Amino acid sequence: MRIYEELFIVKPDAPEEEADQFVEQLRSHLMASGGTVDKVEKWGKRRLAYKVDKYHEGAYVLLQFSAGPDAVKEVERRLRVSDLVIKFLTVRIDETLKRLEKRKKEREMRAARRPAPAAAPAPLLPGMSPGVSPQETPAMPGLPRETQPRES
Repeated sequence: MRIYEELFIVKPDAPEEEADQFVEQLRSHLMASGGTVDKVEKWGKRRLAYKVDKYHEGAYVLLQFSAGPDAVKEVERRLRVSDLVIKFLTVRIDETLKRLEKRKKEREMRAARRPAPAAAPAPLLPGMSPGVSPQETPAMPGLPRETQPRES
């Protein structure tokens, strides 16, 4: 079983019920052949980049599913012979998902090896100068510094 994305464009003048019925036919075929349909997204009508079969726009539908190669061939055949579909594109995405997962694990491993960032210096209080430690500054500006008793 591999994961695929099927993007197809339905004629803009086709009734939405007919397009929904076609998507349902594809879904039932995939289920019958042992596959699973993970996601169905209808992107609505959009303008095409170029004219296709005298159409300037079309309704886009994205179908993400897991199936074997025989089921994919049958889905593509159905899309090719359907009068509703202007264009379609099938992309195998399981390799891409594996590659992205591998990159994510590598990033996490690099982050775990990196030393922890050094503690940030304490913020300066009002009246403090950057080179003076907090013990040497008075509690409030204008008060004398506390001095430690001298040992004799």
